[in-house]
Amino acid sequence: MKWSDSRDIGEALYDKFPDLDPKTVRFTDMHQWVCDLDGFDDDPEKSNEKILEAILLVWLDEFE
Repeated sequence: MKWSDSRDIGEALYDKFPDLDPKTVRFTDMHQWVCDLDGFDDDPEKSNEKILEAILLVWLDEFE
């Protein structure tokens, strides 16, 4: 997965943390969790707030 795969990443975070409300997650924590996902293979420095927001919206959609 790359940073551009926001749908896949958001779904993977939901699968890994199904009981965690994404609205309570800090971007710094989420960034680390994304980098730690199995199958994630991208430069950690290539993320930005817009990318993290897109991932968070997918995760929130899955959570609700």
